[in-house]
Amino acid sequence: MNLADCSSHSATARLLHFGSPGAIYLRRFVGSLHVGRCGSNPTHVKTLRLRSNPPKTLTVTAAMASEAELAASAKIIDGKMVAKEIRDEITTEVSRMKDAIGVVPGLAVMLIGERKDSATYVRNKKKACESVGINSFEVRLPEDSAETEVLKFISDFNDDPAVHGILVQLPLPKHMNEQNILNAVSIEKDVDGFHPLNIGRLAMRGREPSFVPCTPKGCIELLHRYGFQIKGKKAVVIGRSNIVGMPAALLLQREDATVTIVHSRTQNPEQIVKEADIVISAVGQPDMVRGTWLKPGAVVIDVGINPVELV
Repeated sequence: MNLADCSSHSATARLLHFGSPGAIYLRRFVGSLHVGRCGSNPTHVKTLRLRSNPPKTLTVTAAMASEAELAASAKIIDGKMVAKEIRDEITTEVSRMKDAIGVVPGLAVMLIGERKDSATYVRNKKKACESVGINSFEVRLPEDSAETEVLKFISDFNDDPAVHGILVQLPLPKHMNEQNILNAVSIEKDVDGFHPLNIGRLAMRGREPSFVPCTPKGCIELLHRYGFQIKGKKAVVIGRSNIVGMPAALLLQREDATVTIVHSRTQNPEQIVKEADIVISAVGQPDMVRGTWLKPGAVVIDVGINPVELV
């Protein structure tokens, strides 16, 4: 089983939690791998120490065998490591562009309102730009701003040759028309890939969008960089949002996977997921996918970030 956690937690302390009593969970620390069962007494958790040069064979007791089986077979997909590789590659490309044609890419980000999670995302985007040498332009407007004011900033960024990409942080305040605002972003600068023309091109064979939504693209990139074959595989996407679920399904289809979307009205989701070779969970509900839902060898990518309380 291959597991990826796309949350912001440290790669040296990651929890993969399937929630139901008796389900196996793993927690990885520097130098050790903890194996236990959800709902069990913490004193019953067993620890397998990992050596820098592990022996060719590992002997475990019969009592540990069933729990250690998942630990021995699971492979963690390290999203943080891949992200660093990509940032290093982008840093090199930005430097080459500047030397070759004297242009530095510029990203404009707009934040309307004071949502703490949105502010965190915008701050992280700014840091990411700075880390690779991309110019960052930021506009913050109060919650009660008029939609016309937002559209004016977008128009200015569309016309600014120093700005090559525009991000409007979602969600927007309730009094604003999200469709009008996203449609106002020039398709050539729609780096979120949310413009209807970009989504339409993504859905059509033989057409190429100018940009693709970043989170679904990141899921596909993880699969590619870890060498997982997508062509001909059964893939299940849990969730059908415009931001992740729907474009993730379209990208998997472009890779010649057979794709099924599971959503809140789907009957027998467990049985559908059990047949999947690839599972992308993009739903804001903790413990949605349980260990018993997954077949051996399945690749699982969890996009959601949800706080859970462990007993």
